[in-house]
Amino acid sequence: MPGAAVNVVATDGPGGRRGFTASAVCSVTDAPPTLLVCVDRAHDTHPALRANGVLCVNTLASGQEDISAVFAGLAGLEGEARFRHGAWYTLETGAPVLQGAVVAFDCRVASVTEVSTHSVLFCEVVAIRHGSAREGLIYFGRDYHKVGRQATALPSIRQTP
Repeated sequence: MPGAAVNVVATDGPGGRRGFTASAVCSVTDAPPTLLVCVDRAHDTHPALRANGVLCVNTLASGQEDISAVFAGLAGLEGEARFRHGAWYTLETGAPVLQGAVVAFDCRVASVTEVSTHSVLFCEVVAIRHGSAREGLIYFGRDYHKVGRQATALPSIRQTP
């Protein structure tokens, strides 16, 4: 499996406050800005996501491995108890935004497609909050790795007609 950004997908609303760690998140379009989020229908967050219709994709920063573990269920916590870890606030939709995340995408679920054991959520981004972290977190080879920006310029690419 290729390396992937580590995200905590969180929701709140009439279906309750829930969240899970996800790497199956990607961009779909930029107009309107839309993300794809995959969730196992057997996961305890699934009913809340469907009922709430909103979510926030919190892309974790290097050093937030503990938050990833909590929301992956490795700390033995479920539901609301997971939110005792980290500092949380909200943007437009009311979905939980994690303080310190590299970036947070506050979304409304635009449509859902069922594929085998999972729901594929197409989520329209309504607000974005960039964090101050300079290093992100990826999961690759059964371990976490930090990734950062390099301050070197890319060489010019000469185009031929």
